[in-house]
Amino acid sequence: MFDQIIQFLATGLSIGSTYALVGLGFAIIYNASGVVNFAQGEFVMLGAMSVVGLLGAGVPYPLALLVAIVIVTLVGFCLNKFAIEPARGASVVATIIITIGASIFLRGAALLIWGKDIFSMPAFTGDEPIQIGAATMVPQNLWIMGITVVLVLGVRYFFDKTLIGKAILACSCNKTAAGLVGINVKLMLLTSYGLSAAIGAVAGLLIAPIAFTSFDAGTMLGLKGFAAAILGGMGSSMGAVAGGLVLGVLESLGAGLISSGYKDAIAFVIILAVLFFKPSGLFGFKSVDRV
Repeated sequence: MFDQIIQFLATGLSIGSTYALVGLGFAIIYNASGVVNFAQGEFVMLGAMSVVGLLGAGVPYPLALLVAIVIVTLVGFCLNKFAIEPARGASVVATIIITIGASIFLRGAALLIWGKDIFSMPAFTGDEPIQIGAATMVPQNLWIMGITVVLVLGVRYFFDKTLIGKAILACSCNKTAAGLVGINVKLMLLTSYGLSAAIGAVAGLLIAPIAFTSFDAGTMLGLKGFAAAILGGMGSSMGAVAGGLVLGVLESLGAGLISSGYKDAIAFVIILAVLFFKPSGLFGFKSVDRV
């Protein structure tokens, strides 16, 4: 029984790392604009589906991964430029509805391009299982956790130490004041959408070799990333990461010890519980400390 729990924990940390990256994307855009971007799950899906299309066209695997990230980053730029920016001055609720519409549009576009088939992606370094203590993992699990750590530290450094990162946070606090001190608010919002899209694409590339992908794969991943962001505290990037890991572990333990039929329901139960009992999230932040 103990060995089984160790295995469930290892699996949960791996899947939770993906949720953490999706939640991190939510947090970045929320930090910049106060908007919840419900197209974040589609960034994840587009990353994986772009690689599938590029591999089918004969592009080498490493190059396909890089090009897919660039493609999805450009999609993030376009979402901001052609959907969010024209609605400048609209209420937050109206902007959120725009992101829901963008999500539906991207999912429909993916359906037209790739159809309803379910696709697989090759693992980065093979499928030979690795024994780590009492847990058995495939190399892709290690890639997921390792790249997540690197990206999380990179994002933390970006917001804490770079001028662009600090400028994005300044825009989130007060766009008018940020503009008055010379910050290009439009550029900062564009940057945040591109960064969020790139992180979403990486999450898609990491999870697809294990979970497969399709035109609607981003829907559930987006909802679970949103649950991670809510659990950790919306707007806190480190909280979103912690929330993703906690969600992944709870989901894995629930599926293994209770029933796999409840696996997807756990995320929604967590959203409701947090909203009812601790709306600021488990790692709620002060207004001056959103990262």
